[in-house]
This record gives sequence, structure tokens and C-alpha cells, in this order.
Amino acid sequence: MQSQAIPGARFVDPKVLIRVGNLELLARHVVEGFINGLHRAPFFGASIDFAEHRGYVAGDDIRRVDWRLYARTDRFYVKQYEADTNTNLSILLDISRSMKFASRGIPKLDYGCYVGACLAYLAQRQRDRVGMITFDNDIVTHIPPSAKHFNVVLSTMEKARAERPGNLAVPLNKMAEHFKRRGIIVLISDFYEEPEAILEAIRPLKFLGNDLIVFHVLDPAEIDFGYDEASSFQDLETGEQIPVVPQSLVKEYRAMIQAHIASLTTKFSEHRIDYTVLNTAEPLDRSLFSYLSARERLMRVR
Repeated sequence: MQSQAIPGARFVDPKVLIRVGNLELLARHVVEGFINGLHRAPFFGASIDFAEHRGYVAGDDIRRVDWRLYARTDRFYVKQYEADTNTNLSILLDISRSMKFASRGIPKLDYGCYVGACLAYLAQRQRDRVGMITFDNDIVTHIPPSAKHFNVVLSTMEKARAERPGNLAVPLNKMAEHFKRRGIIVLISDFYEEPEAILEAIRPLKFLGNDLIVFHVLDPAEIDFGYDEASSFQDLETGEQIPVVPQSLVKEYRAMIQAHIASLTTKFSEHRIDYTVLNTAEPLDRSLFSYLSARERLMRVR
């Protein structure tokens, strides 16, 4: 009952969070902190959280020598501590008209909210600052990162409506001025634009030194085009009605969507941007588990 009083609480499914919360150990390997809720920074500073010992080398601060360990081992070791990064996590959520599409199950916008809410929840548990921007063909709402903004972020997700056409370039270029301080940026969209245009729109955010994570949310019908009967299809961005005979287009369509995904995968990989396709028919916890596991493996080799 208590959780129902929290704005946007329906986006934080406890069953999902229990599964994701078990990924704490994966987060220990991630550079500059991550958003799985219990990350540890890879840099060492003067916080109170002890990390490990290492051998003393000339120039080390003698005040950091562990004299008790020296008494037992007759060797000099210094204490290292884990610095609390208190990272800025900003969720950029596409609320353009195409995000309201749902062939079955939940709309892409709702699924994107679930993803963003889980990551925001896990980040605020680590005392990271959480913020959010919603956009379509312009910035709609802007919530600066703050340790106190988690509930505001959830409330904004609750109120989000996919009503206007989208355009990545205009809002993302405006957003760049809000991210002068390096942080983690999570971009959630269905990316209804050409790969080159998408990469060009995202480029300013990445080149500011941010850790950019991209979630490509698609409905199963957009992936498989599993329609049988001839009918009129509506472009949700423009409202245009298009008569279609599915049998004559299914192979071509599937080839096009796979080529689109493959192109984005290649381009994002070249720029070291994490890219994950999310199918709204897949359980959210499975999607997040697969993503976080893959990210942990990637961070080992970066």
C-alpha cells in the first residue's frame, strides 16, 4: 500500500527489481560507476569504504601504511579506498507519437518508462543524482540530476504522453548544453530515422565525454511484421494512411529492419556507445539482465 502513494510507483515492479538487484557483483567491474544500484567506483580516493591492500612503493603517503599488517607480515602495505562517484544519471526519453504504438502487450512508451524507472531506482539506491529529459521534436520536460529527484522523475514518466511527431536532431542538440559535467546518459527511443542521422544527432552528447547508453525499443510487430490480412497502415509520426498487402512485403520489411538494426549496432560500436534492442514482448527483467551482463563483459576489455 505504501508504494502506491509514490508517484510513478507502477513503473517500479518489485518482482523485476528483485531480479535486477542480484546483479550487484557485475557492477563492481564497471568504469566510473554504473546504474545497477550498488556500483563501486574503479578509482581510489579518501572515502571511508576500504577496498584492498597493495604493496608500498616509494612516494606513497606513509600515513596510509597498515602498521598492523606490517606487524604480522613484516612487509609494508598501504590501504586503498573506493571513492564514491555520486554519478549523474540522466534519462532521455523519446515521447514522440510513434512511441505509443502497441500491436499487443504494452506500448513502447510504457516499456521505455519501465526501463528508465528501474535504472533510476537502482541509481538512487547508490545515492547517485538522477535526472530526466523527455522529448519529441523538441525538449518537453527537463529535470536536472539531483539526489532528491527520483520521485519527480517517476511522476514525469507517469504524465508522459506520446502526442507529437519526433525529431532527434533538434532536442538532442539543445540537450548538449545541459551535460557539461560528465555523467551517464541513457537514451530510450524507437529511432525512427536513418542510422547516419541518428548518430549525427547523438554525437554532441558522446563527444562531451559522457557514458552513453542507448536502448532501442521496438514492438514485436515492428520486428517480425506478423500481419496476414491486407489493410491500411497509419504512419504514427505523419498520420499518413498507406494500403499494404503484408504477404508481398514481409520478406523485404524484415530485411530492412534487420539492416537498420545491424547498421546502428555497427555505428554505435565504432563510437563505443552501448546499444541494446528491447522487444516489448520480452520480460523486462530478462532484457535488463541480458544487457547488464553484456555490459559487464564489454567493460572488461575497454
